[in-house]
Amino acid sequence: MTSGSPTVMSPWFVRPPSTDHPARIFCFPFSGSGASAFSAWPTALDDIEICPVQFPGRENRLGHPHYGTYENLAAGLVESLAPLIEGPFAFFGHCAGALPAYETVLRLAELGLPTPDCLFVSGQPAPHDASRDRMLAMTESELRAEVESFVRGRGIEPRTDVVDLGLMVLLRDHAAAGAYRRAEPVAVDCPIVVLHWRDDPEVSLDDLQGWRRYADSVEFRVVDGGHYDFMDAPDELRMLLTRWL
Repeated sequence: MTSGSPTVMSPWFVRPPSTDHPARIFCFPFSGSGASAFSAWPTALDDIEICPVQFPGRENRLGHPHYGTYENLAAGLVESLAPLIEGPFAFFGHCAGALPAYETVLRLAELGLPTPDCLFVSGQPAPHDASRDRMLAMTESELRAEVESFVRGRGIEPRTDVVDLGLMVLLRDHAAAGAYRRAEPVAVDCPIVVLHWRDDPEVSLDDLQGWRRYADSVEFRVVDGGHYDFMDAPDELRMLLTRWL
């Protein structure tokens, strides 16, 4: 980015923007998580700065009111995003994070602001298929078990207070996911790259085909790994995320 790029901190981002890279990828976390989902990622991939987005109501924004709906989330994010998109940029959204990423593209277009050069959607069916998510039908006790399983999967023995906090965030995020409805596709004006994780037991390649209706250019790529392996920024993913620039 140019030397005139803003350096002030916004609560939507976990670190101030850099002026050392010509391009940025804004990364949207999955339900129940925050910007820390990208903590193992490098701060840059080649000439592209990695910018994790921090949704309100979690981690360092735990005291901020929850966004309520993906449309509200997109509207709130755009104000802080606008000064940071004067150069090339892309969006990456994993699982349910792909849906507010998509909604943010639409919001930018509505306001006449620049839209991404590429939208990466990872392990998430298209918006009109989003209600098929099996977790939306889970009880609170089943979701608690999911949180505990996720924590153990990251090599950490879950503590009750950590699980309680994670469940609180997840329940609010799931309310937003359950309220999300887009019956008919609205196409974006940027290419979409759809990522399928080969060992993902929840989302098949067939489940992702609905994205074909959301852009003139839609590319599907199969990546080795499971549903949460994106958190480790594997080399294959890094390579894909630098091809758009």
